[in-house]
Amino acid sequence: MNEPTSAKHFETQPWRDVVLPAEKRADLLLQAMTLAEKVAQLGSRWVGNDMAETEKPAEEQLNVAPLQDVFAAGGSVSLADASRDGLGHLTRVWGSVPLSVYEGKAELLRQHRVVLDRSRLGVPALVHEECLTGFTTYGATVYPTALAWGATFDPALVERMAAAIGRDMAAAGVHQGLSPVLDVVRDYRWGRVEETMGEDPYLVGMLGSAYVRGLQSSGVIATLKHFAGYSASRAGRNHGPVSMGRRELLDVILPTFELAIADAGSVMTSYADLDGLPAGADPWLFTQVLRDEWGFAGTVVSDYWAVPFLARMHRVAASVEEAGALALAAGTDVELPDTIGFGAGLIERVESGELSEDLIDRAARRVLLQKVQLGLLDPSWTPEGSVGSCDFDSAENRALALEIAERSVVLLDAGSALPLERLAAKRVAVIGPCAGDPKTFMGCYAFPNHVLPRYPERGLGISVPTLFDALSNELAGVECVYEHGSAVLGDDRSGFAAAVAAAREADVVIACVGDVAGLFGQGSSGEGCDAEDLRLPGVQGELVDALLETGTPVVVVVVSGRPYALGEIAGRAAGLVQAFFPGQEGGAAIAGVLSGRVVPSGKLPVQIPRHVGGQPGTYLQPALGSVESAGISGLETVPLYPFGYGSSYTTFEVSGLELSAEEIATDGSFSATVRVSNTGARRGDEVVQLYLHDLVAQVARPLKLLTGFARVSLEPGESAEVAFEVHADRAAYSGADLRRIVEAGELEVLVGTSSADLPCSALVRVVGATRAVGHDRTMITPVVVRRCA
Repeated sequence: MNEPTSAKHFETQPWRDVVLPAEKRADLLLQAMTLAEKVAQLGSRWVGNDMAETEKPAEEQLNVAPLQDVFAAGGSVSLADASRDGLGHLTRVWGSVPLSVYEGKAELLRQHRVVLDRSRLGVPALVHEECLTGFTTYGATVYPTALAWGATFDPALVERMAAAIGRDMAAAGVHQGLSPVLDVVRDYRWGRVEETMGEDPYLVGMLGSAYVRGLQSSGVIATLKHFAGYSASRAGRNHGPVSMGRRELLDVILPTFELAIADAGSVMTSYADLDGLPAGADPWLFTQVLRDEWGFAGTVVSDYWAVPFLARMHRVAASVEEAGALALAAGTDVELPDTIGFGAGLIERVESGELSEDLIDRAARRVLLQKVQLGLLDPSWTPEGSVGSCDFDSAENRALALEIAERSVVLLDAGSALPLERLAAKRVAVIGPCAGDPKTFMGCYAFPNHVLPRYPERGLGISVPTLFDALSNELAGVECVYEHGSAVLGDDRSGFAAAVAAAREADVVIACVGDVAGLFGQGSSGEGCDAEDLRLPGVQGELVDALLETGTPVVVVVVSGRPYALGEIAGRAAGLVQAFFPGQEGGAAIAGVLSGRVVPSGKLPVQIPRHVGGQPGTYLQPALGSVESAGISGLETVPLYPFGYGSSYTTFEVSGLELSAEEIATDGSFSATVRVSNTGARRGDEVVQLYLHDLVAQVARPLKLLTGFARVSLEPGESAEVAFEVHADRAAYSGADLRRIVEAGELEVLVGTSSADLPCSALVRVVGATRAVGHDRTMITPVVVRRCA
């Protein structure tokens, strides 16, 4: 055991001099370290991983990470032993078991003290946690899931939410959050669609960048994940192989990360292999692109057990030690959640000459620099001082969660019944599994769905009103009755009869169906909960059919983590609403939209399919994948509701497109201005969307590509001018030789309110020599909104 160094000696260590530049301090500390101490900074320890239910068979394990039971059952060292030379990260101190604020603080301080007491140099460990739908800990606010953020089309709102999440995490002594997910949806069957912000790279990139800014404004490092290609697995199967060409990777997958990389402090590796090469073993991705081309200076952390997976799952290494060397050489700096491949094997390889110590130094310096920047090596830092006053579910948090939820609900069709305020109904039957179970409002990384299934006696830890509760409060003087009808999963139809009877006795039915999030087969959506097709899970489709046959008007509300095919429902329902896991305030948000108190303004970040098959269904299609290919294949490609679509209780008109120039150089720009007017009787928000279409290119390009958007709030009769500043770089793409270029030709400018409703169009001619562009190109379309007199 190393003897702990006195606090007085710590103060005299040169790397603790706050006057010195952070880079110099990191270098001084690195020079003072032994090889073993440097390697220790690349590892982590998940004390909570010993919670695995080893008395249960593997198929009954409730894991929160892939193969968690396998790695836990194999035995693990104590935190003290893991820290004998120091430690890089402490894993999920708050997020592994349900802890009160008092218990969480005590456990965090205990783990910090263990690390410091074992450390010769007194280097604290960095603490990381999950934060996809809020701080993933007991009793913390559960915000809408990322797909709902996508439906808001509102980067400023996402930034505010992330800042609030960051403040709670920082108060809890957390240094790094494992969000945002910047994967672009490619197949709706993938279970992790709920964790994404949609199917368009610009939308995902803009919202993801906003999340990064918000989280890091609170002093918490944001982690971009999963780098890269994870969402494009074959058949939408979790961890499935990715058969993606380099061009699709460059033009669809990587731009989201590239847009957010300037502000982010960390990047997480993907589990996937791309054309046979696992992402975590790919130096092209993590060194050439991420470091050399984009200039990223932060840390790369592995997804949980992605390092040993190189040996165990991908089989590109013969042992976990070899996997560690492979991942380190490719560019991974820190192994999460436990040290397996980045341990003694790296030391042995350096000492034998098989591995350059320069690679150890490269990674360790990045880790140490981050710790300096976080203040962990300042003389004033103490474990006790790192934790503040904590209120993880404040009134301010809940108000923000409600605001996001309200802006994310998408009205697909008001039909004959919405808003309910116009019906004067006396009796409303609220039916369906998602109307009575609050867990159906939350994503798989929300603590109640992520960890609490192990602890059913602890409840949810927060107040989450159901949709039935919310409607009962919302509809004053209306009798509301509830029948579950069926579960989300399974084939039990025993509740059908009571549901049908309630429907027949009601003036209107609210049928709330969809998903329940879980992990690794324990839900219908979430990590490891992939779908065979896009029909509603279980027997919910049959339940809706039975309700529609009663003759009572049925409003169908889908609460889900992915889009489901609603073609057989849309023409028969008296109203149709889509909510993507709207969080703990989702009940009130949906009830407000249904009643008419809230004017819906959400827009689809993914399309709603018409048929249960027909993959893939995203809007980013070239001519051969679009409606223009009709007659070539018998499979229909037209969605039921397109990307960017969302109806309202008021009406809007977009008109009068004017371009500042009809011709620009390949390094020039133009402004596109339209007028948006609220032509209805209620105040509302519209999202004005600009798309580009490259008429002729070297390679087949999408017929429409979202290039700019703006959310505009207008009173009845009010108008505004929306001006988009479009640089020629926004039309850049990877050409025939995979160089990203801007070339001469014609661009069609399309403006409207969805990818299929684009009433304004014009042509811009781009002239001049073809330009090769890189990371310094213009990647954002600025937008200015001016109120009209």
